[in-house]
Amino acid sequence: MKRFEGKVVLVTGGNRNTGIEIMDLFIREGAKVFMCGSTPASTARGEKILRDRKIGDVRAIVCDISDRDQVTAMFDVIEREAGRLDILVNNAAHQGLGQGGPLEMDPAKMLEVLKVNLVGGFQVTQMACTRFFMKQAPNPATDQRGVVVTLGSNTSMRAIRNRTSYVTSKGGIDAMVRSLALDLGPLGIRVNEVAPGYIYTERWDALDEKIKARRRLNCPLRKEATGGDIAEAVAFLASDAARNIGGERLVVDAGCSAQHMPEDVDV
Repeated sequence: MKRFEGKVVLVTGGNRNTGIEIMDLFIREGAKVFMCGSTPASTARGEKILRDRKIGDVRAIVCDISDRDQVTAMFDVIEREAGRLDILVNNAAHQGLGQGGPLEMDPAKMLEVLKVNLVGGFQVTQMACTRFFMKQAPNPATDQRGVVVTLGSNTSMRAIRNRTSYVTSKGGIDAMVRSLALDLGPLGIRVNEVAPGYIYTERWDALDEKIKARRRLNCPLRKEATGGDIAEAVAFLASDAARNIGGERLVVDAGCSAQHMPEDVDV
């Protein structure tokens, strides 16, 4: 039997890169998958990529997760078409690119990032719990009602330059996951985090070869993660095999976080 046979899964930010690979894995493993993108164009793009792979159907919904009315409407669709939700993957993120350093950036731009990465992720989780998880009978195999896996980043512990908004939001995610795990665990809702490092995406292809080589030198395993690597980590934490794991942060960064400095720095 497939790992997620009969399960209903929502993946936010499922319209590109890692989100596509997460949905691909869940569909192949038997789940009914809902996804959202923040705009009609981005949502249609993700839906087309999966349709072209011919692995199964995904129900695409346009939803800016920072907008509570849109989040409510998204859950209305899930309730109407599936009647339940078993797994939530909080993958949507605002990258906070191009905001400059901390002395010149507009504080309003930081709020934009926090509104998506923290407030948005929280209100999607809250609504998944109140509208579905808390109303469902526990899974007999785990005695749990629902599972939440949130995507963080290794930058929450090892900051990168001129990305104050993004790094701050990912640090907030670490704390939020621990807090939610503490409060929701006794209710039968399991919450964990996957924290990637470098991921091979379309932006990676645009990098100069010297930059790629330098980034790989930061990785003891000498290779950036693929979207599939991240998807496998998400699937593990979402599966019954992780039934006794709560409030944890699974880092997938080729060993970057294990080192004090990369090997080409003379210490």
